[in-house]
Amino acid sequence: MAKKTVASLQKAGKSLTKVIKMVKSEKTGAYSFREAIVPNDKVQDFLQKK
Repeated sequence: MAKKTVASLQKAGKSLTKVIKMVKSEKTGAYSFREAIVPNDKVQDFLQKK
């Protein structure tokens, strides 16, 4: 499955990056992970927003 995702990212016209961000829950204090595939120029925006 991972190979299929990587292959589809390489075929796209834009260069994309898979970003994984660790987010702490305010209620329980547990950590969860938020994943997204974003264009390279939007990576910092994704990481900075809460």
